[in-house]
Amino acid sequence: MIEYYPLIKWTHVAAVTASILVFSVRGALVLREQAAWAMTPAVRYLSYGIDTLLLGAGLLLVSALPGAVFANGWLTVKLVLLLIYIVLGSLALKRARPGHRRRYFFAALATYALMFSIARSHHPLGLFWNGWG
Repeated sequence: MIEYYPLIKWTHVAAVTASILVFSVRGALVLREQAAWAMTPAVRYLSYGIDTLLLGAGLLLVSALPGAVFANGWLTVKLVLLLIYIVLGSLALKRARPGHRRRYFFAALATYALMFSIARSHHPLGLFWNGWG
């Protein structure tokens, strides 16, 4: 499996990029009160497909990595933040009252940025680690 690691990682990174782009566009449409466009079946299914690919590639990466990578907890923190990101994203796109969606949207984007920094640094503190390390 390790011989496929570069391809799986590239797929994961591409899916991360596509996922945040689609979420950003959908969120911007919702904030501009054009939710009908953001919630069309084609856009939703595109988002579901990208996120399924992202999760699948992530699980393959985890299965290919040596056990020592789990020692410092960065993957655990990233998974907890992923759950928070999903809840915030759902609130931003449809579940929250319209007046509150903006703050959930930006909180979801901030959570994504923290997850991204944790993935890049392989440290549970992510972007906060460089200032203290």
